Amino acid sequence: MKYIVVTGASTGIGKDICVHLLKEGYFVFGSVRNEQDAQKLTTEFSERFTPLVFDVTNRDDINKAVKKVQEITSELFCLVNNAGIAVPGPLMHIPVNQFREQFAVNVFGVLDVTQAFLPLLGAKFPQKYPPGKIINISSVGGKMFNPFIGAYNASKHALECMSDVLRVELNIYGIDVVIIEPGVIKTPIWEKSSSYDLSAYKKTDYAESLEIFQGFVNKMVENAIDPKYVSQLVAKILRKRKPKPRYPLPDRPITGWIIPRLMPTRLLDKLMIKFIGLQKRN
Repeated sequence: MKYIVVTGASTGIGKDICVHLLKEGYFVFGSVRNEQDAQKLTTEFSERFTPLVFDVTNRDDINKAVKKVQEITSELFCLVNNAGIAVPGPLMHIPVNQFREQFAVNVFGVLDVTQAFLPLLGAKFPQKYPPGKIINISSVGGKMFNPFIGAYNASKHALECMSDVLRVELNIYGIDVVIIEPGVIKTPIWEKSSSYDLSAYKKTDYAESLEIFQGFVNKMVENAIDPKYVSQLVAKILRKRKPKPRYPLPDRPITGWIIPRLMPTRLLDKLMIKFIGLQKRN
C-alpha cells in the first residue's frame, strides 16, 4: 500500500485529487480545517481515506497530524501541498494583514507542512524506505501576473522559487519536488476570494478598473477547466520515476500562457493597462 497526504482536501482541486487517488488504489490522508468536513469526507470516501484536521498555519496541529499518520504508516509515497487561498485587492490599499494571511497559507504553510512530513518522506539517514515525492500545486500566476491579485501572484512566485530550492536541497535524500501550475480551475477558491469585500475599494481611484477586472474574472471562471485534469496529472507524476520539474496547465494555453511569456515586459504592461482601464489619468 502506498500512502499519500493531500492538504486542502475539503473542496476543489484537493478533494478531486483525493477521489482520483483513491480510485487508483492509494491510501489517502486528506487535511481539512474542521471536524465537520472530516466527518463528511469519511462518510463519502472509502476505508482507505483518513482525514487530518489541521490548519496549515498551525505547526502544533500539523505535528499532531504527523503523529496520526505515524499510527498507520511509517512512510509516505507523496505529499501534495494543495491548500491555498486567493486574496484580491490593489496593492496600494490591500490591508497588510490580508497580504500576510496570503503568504501564511500559500508559502509559510507549505513549508511548515513539508518540514513536518519530510522524515516520513525519507529525509533522514539511514533510509529504511524508498524516498517519496513532493508535489506543490502552484499556479500560472507563479510565472505570470495580473493586476488586483498581486498578493496571490506574489505568493505563488515565492512558492515556485521555494519548490526549486527544495528540489535541489532534498536531492541528497532522493526526494523529488514537482510543481503543477494550473490556470483557472472550476473550484470554490474564486468564490472564497469574494469573501474579501472588493467594495472596500469602491471609493478609491481603482473603482472603475475593479469592475472591469471582476467581469474578467467572472468570464474566466465560466470557461475554467475541470479539476480532474490536475488530478490526472498528479497520478501521472506519481507513476513516473523521473517526472519533469514543473507542469504548466493553463486554461488559455496560447493567449494566457505562451504569448504573454514571449512578450517584452513593457508591451505586456501596455496591453494589461489598456484592457483593465489603468491608463494614466489627469
